[in-house]
Amino acid sequence: MPNRRQATAKSQQVVAASTAPKNKHNKKAIPAAKPPTTTVGQYLIRRLYDLGVRHIFGVPGDYVLSFYQMLEDSPIQVVGMTREECAGLAADAYARLRGIGAVCVTYGVGGLNLCNAVAQAYAEESPVVVISGAPGVAERATNALLHHRVGEFTTQKEVFDRLTVGSAILDDRLTAFREIDRLLTACQRYKRPVYIELPRDQVNAEPLYDHQPETDRLTSDRKALKEAVEETVRMLREAKRPVVLVGVEIHRYGLHDELLQFVERTGIPMASTLLGKSAVAESHPLHIGIYEGKMCREEVRQYVEGSDCILLLGCFLTDVDLGGELTRFPEERSICAISSGIRIRFHLYRDVLMADYMRALARYEDLPRKEESDRPRVQEPQPFQAKPNQPVTIRRLYQKINDILTEKMVVIADIGDALFAASELVTRQRTEFISPAYYTSMGFAIPAAVAAGFARPDLRALCIVGDGAFQMTGMELSTIVRHGFNPIVLVLNNKGYTTERYILDGPFNDVHEWKYHRVPEVLGGGWGFEVRTEGELEDALNAALANTSCFSIINVHLDPWDCSAALERLGKRLSKKVKG
Repeated sequence: MPNRRQATAKSQQVVAASTAPKNKHNKKAIPAAKPPTTTVGQYLIRRLYDLGVRHIFGVPGDYVLSFYQMLEDSPIQVVGMTREECAGLAADAYARLRGIGAVCVTYGVGGLNLCNAVAQAYAEESPVVVISGAPGVAERATNALLHHRVGEFTTQKEVFDRLTVGSAILDDRLTAFREIDRLLTACQRYKRPVYIELPRDQVNAEPLYDHQPETDRLTSDRKALKEAVEETVRMLREAKRPVVLVGVEIHRYGLHDELLQFVERTGIPMASTLLGKSAVAESHPLHIGIYEGKMCREEVRQYVEGSDCILLLGCFLTDVDLGGELTRFPEERSICAISSGIRIRFHLYRDVLMADYMRALARYEDLPRKEESDRPRVQEPQPFQAKPNQPVTIRRLYQKINDILTEKMVVIADIGDALFAASELVTRQRTEFISPAYYTSMGFAIPAAVAAGFARPDLRALCIVGDGAFQMTGMELSTIVRHGFNPIVLVLNNKGYTTERYILDGPFNDVHEWKYHRVPEVLGGGWGFEVRTEGELEDALNAALANTSCFSIINVHLDPWDCSAALERLGKRLSKKVKG
């Protein structure tokens, strides 16, 4: 790997300070003039703002209230959520849409409620800054049993040590500023969460000495980079039918343009993983579809797996991406470029950064050109013609969704058929589709819609969520009402967990049915629709599209066993494992 010494992100903001001159007798130093009133809390806010954070999601509590007040006086807006996990999920979605997200909560009951959301961000490489208020340094001195405490005062940090790429308690103003720089740099470099614990009596602590953010950055070994690119080009020249598999790191590291420059110069077809869906526009003429092992269209599977040179760019392949299996592509005909290194056949280049490799490959002067006429084509959605009295099915529902998608929408898919059936939706721009397609934690979609309203106000969110997932976090619609956002929410009401029904059926897979279309009455805002037939679906979606003043929720009744072909195949495969 490249040199891993800690370095700080670029920042135009610096903290001014003065030196401490000696007196003429040189017996005792004259006390240093105090630096300007930049405090630990102010510096953290400034660095977050420099990195692009404009909103912080959270729930207040007494250990973090002074920092919340500081945020209120800053350019960063605090977005209050209904519970901490929702705040973490929103920060995760915000990071996927803007490049970095932040969540701020109180100690113990707040921080530990965040764990699942932060674990998801870690698993799926989403750069989230976790800020937790905490008991003051002075309060800890007597080891008192303060409220929200569990175990030792360090217990919460120790938990987050396992869920982040870096953590610190800012309990010393001598080191606090350097620690902030170190953690924000790690968050940006590795695209994973970091944890910052801020004792409440340190929020207004001032620096003892001048502190200026460093500007060092990692670079690739030039000779190794040159050799990696040349070996790649030699392999491509030998190949008759190469293919590119596009993964989520292309999005996380902002390498969309380099990828398109490379495939357009070479003519090599590309498929996307499920987690990497919409890292590139799926309407691109070289895009052949989503690869999901045996879950995907058979022609896409055969083309990818039959390739004599597979370029896995930004992919970390999970069992979900591989259709419930853990198969590997043969190393002798694969190239894998990810953030942790470049592997070409059996050669591993640890001192080459993926971004440098992608840029060098895209600009290589003599790239071989491949013309492939028999590659699969993305299936353009067929116009939806409603059969007014026919019950809605998953297949027809997604056909209708494909029919209404525009470049001004972002699809947010929760888990289950909200995700698996959505693999066939054709996105037309980058980052038009977000979903936790690896960690697969239920309840992501509605908090993510809150984040989308702030992160991408130019796009309208279309949320697809199962009834079970909606019951976990759906009340975050109250935050959507509060801020006047207008997402369209489709609740797939199949009375339970259909994914689990196909794995192992039982009454434990059933959920109590809500009148989802009447949620607006409780929240005092929004429009609700109940849908059983295609005619009702057509009417409801037309009304929801026209309603731009508030959210619309559509309660779509489905047969409990109706699902996409992809989900049915996955469920049956997992069923064999569950049953032993």
